[in-house]
Amino acid sequence: MTAAAADQAPRGRLTQGRVLADLTWLRVGGPADYFFQPADTEDLADFLGRLDPATPVFPMGVGSNLIVRDGGLRAVVIRLGRGFNAITIEGNRVTAGAAALDAHVARKAADAGIDLTFLRTIPGSIGGAVRMNAGCYGSYVADVFVSARAVLRTGEIVTLSADELNFRYRQTDLPEGAVLIEATFQAPSGDLDTLHARMAEQLARRDATQPTKDRSAGSTFRNPAGFSSTGRADDLHDLKAWAVIDAAGMRGARRGGAQMSEKHSNFLINTGDATAADLEGLGEDVRKKVYESSGITLEWEIMRVGDPGEDQARQR
Repeated sequence: MTAAAADQAPRGRLTQGRVLADLTWLRVGGPADYFFQPADTEDLADFLGRLDPATPVFPMGVGSNLIVRDGGLRAVVIRLGRGFNAITIEGNRVTAGAAALDAHVARKAADAGIDLTFLRTIPGSIGGAVRMNAGCYGSYVADVFVSARAVLRTGEIVTLSADELNFRYRQTDLPEGAVLIEATFQAPSGDLDTLHARMAEQLARRDATQPTKDRSAGSTFRNPAGFSSTGRADDLHDLKAWAVIDAAGMRGARRGGAQMSEKHSNFLINTGDATAADLEGLGEDVRKKVYESSGITLEWEIMRVGDPGEDQARQR
């Protein structure tokens, strides 16, 4: 980022050297070169349009599925706030700002008799849910997606279709550096009491099987098989990441302050004093042991970004 771009004073908040650890669920991570919270869509578009094209941009949601490495990010991190969390409902269509929490969207939709209940237990915000084709209980964002609006790296505001995003299992073709600002979904109707009861049951099931009281980032690794390119429910098979982790003897494994949860072995947790290097290193230990045990190469579901800290860099 050039000094000139920084000096043009967007209406939103621009901070240099903002440490990101407190913005991630795992509570680790070094500083971003710049951290930008736009005031509104026009402010975001103007900022990106003026930004040096060579400057990397990293859109960040609520940090629920993210490890920021200890050396931080050589980029402008963009985090959307209150101006991007509105939820509107027309008929069976729900339009939500990218900063709206998945759980809040599920509840508001249920209040209107619309079934987006699968979003209730997904940690994070709508922007991340669209980008990662989030899903659970056999339903995915791709199943209900209508369109999304985004600001491209050039500052252009565009509408993206499902075909353009090309939804797949836990991934899309969102243009590099683009920032999602809202998404529209269309879902079937349902009885209000039934929808709310279903969400309560889903929460109870999640709390009984996952370490929801620990610092984690959700599922650490993708299921190693079981989805075709669409990532839809009828592509499910039985092989699960937690099962191959257990078979490799890595349930409860530790490295520094990082641990694979005893409650659910596909959850990587910060027991209190983990560094990003501890967490990523333990994840790589698990991948190695699983490969040695079963010949399966686990793929990370948690996104890891940024530069290693000095200690980790020396080890490499």
